[in-house]
Amino acid sequence: MAVKILSVDDELDLELLLTQYFRRKIRKGEYEFHFAHNGLEALAMLLKEKDFDIILSDINMPEMDGLTLLTKINEMQNPALKCIMVSAYGDMGNIRQAMNNGAFDFATKPIDLDDLSLTIEKAIEQIAYIKKMQQEHQQLESIKGDLAVAREIQQAILPSVFPPFPENAQQLDIAASMNAAKDVGGDFYDFFRIDDDHIGFVIADVSGKGVPAAIYMAVSRTLIRATAIRGVQPSECITYSNGLLAEESANSMFVTVFYGIYNIKTGEVTYTNAGHNPPYVIKADGSVKKLPISHNIIAGVIEGFQYLEDSLRLEHGDTLLLFTDGVTEAVNADVKEYGEARLVSQLKKCSKIGCQQMIDAIKADVDAFVGDAEQSDDITLLAIKRL
Repeated sequence: MAVKILSVDDELDLELLLTQYFRRKIRKGEYEFHFAHNGLEALAMLLKEKDFDIILSDINMPEMDGLTLLTKINEMQNPALKCIMVSAYGDMGNIRQAMNNGAFDFATKPIDLDDLSLTIEKAIEQIAYIKKMQQEHQQLESIKGDLAVAREIQQAILPSVFPPFPENAQQLDIAASMNAAKDVGGDFYDFFRIDDDHIGFVIADVSGKGVPAAIYMAVSRTLIRATAIRGVQPSECITYSNGLLAEESANSMFVTVFYGIYNIKTGEVTYTNAGHNPPYVIKADGSVKKLPISHNIIAGVIEGFQYLEDSLRLEHGDTLLLFTDGVTEAVNADVKEYGEARLVSQLKKCSKIGCQQMIDAIKADVDAFVGDAEQSDDITLLAIKRL
């Protein structure tokens, strides 16, 4: 597209001079000249046509001088619009004021057209750079908006109504939360009814962060839920899900998963841990027990791996706490980790409270430990208590 140049000067012969000197560029469609004879006329043209690139303006003009016009142009707040001011050689006071007021450059009369041509070319380079930056900024703003929508969608697919099973509110307490380190995260939790007596629950942590992790998170969550809700055993669910994830794996991504089925009547939990952090059982008496480390591998890496399952029993008043490593690996300004010892210490204080209060207490303790340090990883917690 042609560079649009508006020449503002009350000397009519300048119009002929410019069109003659730049005739080749005009014919090639590189430059497009427009002319105004005072500041008011120029301002009217600028308000009507918003796509001028360069203003070549005399300082001393009737009705509205060049300095006043420059002030009006500054009010338009268009950094890609460059003003080159023209005045007599001895008028350095006005030229200096124009430069202080944001003019791109200046030329003195009589105008050296070769020098003016170089000045225009320099202005065009600056304009091209600014427009490129503006375009990139608009793209970033668009991406930022998309990420905000993606965050809302991601949060929407996670259960958020507590208590989730009001018909079992006298037998079961469940709460969960997920706080992403970036706009979108790779952690997720889920729980769902399988039948009248069984509740499925899962917590997972996808490798990486940001958009790739969020997409892989959505795929993993959908796949595991769709498989688990059929009522198959945890080992079968994770074995099947792993096969599909590994088959379609991209960029060597993987996910650690803890999937369990809770029997509301008996307190029995049958579970498969695919490389995830071992959860803790907080006993009614305040003691804390860590589940054994799983010998299963992470999901999404090796096709055909046969996952094993284990079981435990929650007594009345016991709570099972699941978490991602964003909790224990949260770091403070001194780059020290929150750690499992501090988590266990906090859990010992939480045996008599509900699941939501327990999660809130842990998050508050992590926040107090981290202080002003930036959150380095997604933080996800899920608690199940047998009442």
